[in-house]
Amino acid sequence: WGVDLLKFDGCNSGTLDLLAEGYRRMSLALNKTGRSIVYSCEWPFYLRPVQQPNYTEIKQYCNHWRNFFDVYDSWGSIKSILEWTALHQDSIVKIAGPGGWNDPDMASKATPTSLSISKTSFPWLPEAKWLLQNKEVIAINQDPLGKQGYQIAKDKSFELWERPLSGQAYAVAVRNNQEIGGPQNFTFSLTFLGNGLACNPACSIQQVLPASRDWGVYNWVSSLSVEVNPTGTVLLKV
Repeated sequence: WGVDLLKFDGCNSGTLDLLAEGYRRMSLALNKTGRSIVYSCEWPFYLRPVQQPNYTEIKQYCNHWRNFFDVYDSWGSIKSILEWTALHQDSIVKIAGPGGWNDPDMASKATPTSLSISKTSFPWLPEAKWLLQNKEVIAINQDPLGKQGYQIAKDKSFELWERPLSGQAYAVAVRNNQEIGGPQNFTFSLTFLGNGLACNPACSIQQVLPASRDWGVYNWVSSLSVEVNPTGTVLLKV
């Protein structure tokens, strides 16, 4: 059939033993085709209400796996997925890497990028096309190191996330959780980044989103002030 990806749901699978057996068997069947097919599972999502998933085993069979509820076309849905990710990052971040990923159901993590759209009906607005074809963003998403991002700081309005990249670089995201009002500033110390190593003794900073801009060179004890729109994100490469 020329299939490149199979998403295998877990609905109506009966017992957890049958669920696990189904995911294992489908993995073996896909491998027997001789074709490179991405295998998307929902194995841990169905396990979590009953037991802690064995991510080491799951990664042996699946390329990426769902942990949380379906995403919906709402800001609240995206926030809930990111909040769940931050809450459980100690157990899920370490397993992610090339060949096996935590699947946020189309929110932001280190998973392969996928679009669930109709090419004939999708409104190709210039902003959407620019984002989907942004080489700097895609380079971060497809970084060969394959490390997953994680939250390193949070206050009432903002979240600070980082993701290790190859070449001793980091992707840094500042997210404004407010839903009303105008842009607000978030200031943080660069000593937060990379366990204190990202900017020691100095680092160059490039803004990737919402627009590409060179911020120059900063030293280890510098602070950075970022202006972010409500529900918006500023993405940096350090």
